[in-house]
Amino acid sequence: MSRLGHVTGGPYAPPVPARELTVVSADGARLHVEVHGPEDAPPVVLAHGWTCSTAFWAAQIRELAVDHRVVAYDQRGHGRSPASPACTTRALADDLEAVLAGTLARGERAVIVGHSMGGMTVMAAAARPRFREHAAAVLLCSTGSSRLIAEALVIPMRAGAVRTWLTARVLGSRAPLGPVTPVAKRVLKYATMGPGSAPHMVDACARIVHACPSAVRHAWAGVLAGLDLEAGVRELDVPTAVVTGTADRLTPPSHARALVAALPHSLGLTELPGMGHMTPVEAPEAVNGRIRELVTQYVTVTPEDTGAAAPERITEGS
Repeated sequence: MSRLGHVTGGPYAPPVPARELTVVSADGARLHVEVHGPEDAPPVVLAHGWTCSTAFWAAQIRELAVDHRVVAYDQRGHGRSPASPACTTRALADDLEAVLAGTLARGERAVIVGHSMGGMTVMAAAARPRFREHAAAVLLCSTGSSRLIAEALVIPMRAGAVRTWLTARVLGSRAPLGPVTPVAKRVLKYATMGPGSAPHMVDACARIVHACPSAVRHAWAGVLAGLDLEAGVRELDVPTAVVTGTADRLTPPSHARALVAALPHSLGLTELPGMGHMTPVEAPEAVNGRIRELVTQYVTVTPEDTGAAAPERITEGS
């Protein structure tokens, strides 16, 4: 499958990975994985959100892979990972465990970063043995654990049953998004980004989101509409930092504050003034800086940490 949905120049053009592989999840789903940076460097694992792909992390990979081993993967149905009929939080957790098993040595610990649905993936996997083995610390960006549709602000009207119904219909639409036009970029910016987002940031996000198949977008929207991962938040007992944009309409800051209050080992909340839902794209310096802080504080690399794990679940190339 060809690389789709990304810009080809500038800071948001995805870097070429050091290697690519396919890992196989518990139900047989195949996931595209990229590894960037030196193999003996401290590891960072990136899980992207709904309608995105590994291309979403271009600014993180470009800066961090200089001295980190950065693992990024396409959630099932997104990017170069084939669609699957299993669209559940259990599947998300299975997939993250498969990526950790396929890219980290036994006992090796990493900073795990989840944006939006990627953060929900982390919450879903919080009690899993493989996650507990490999998670040194977590960064949750622009995410929430429940009531996503009821609290979303993409429909400019008073909270209540009517707004919730309209929000569910808009976000769960089966309609194709079509080409990336100036009008499409204005709509996407309003819904997902802060008002001061630069045109090249909006363009990068639009290309990524519009590349997501409409059937995949619709299927995962249904999962998000019924999401309840509050138990997973209480299980997430590794050091966890939270980042939110104050202008986030999809997962408003109230979600971030609720996460910080519920996390067993919270490292606090970073609120980014004027930023929307796409914080890793809109504020890469702040997000990258927080990742570096977590690696410095919680990840120790020893010679035995490097090397492949669970080779029976890995297929080199993609």
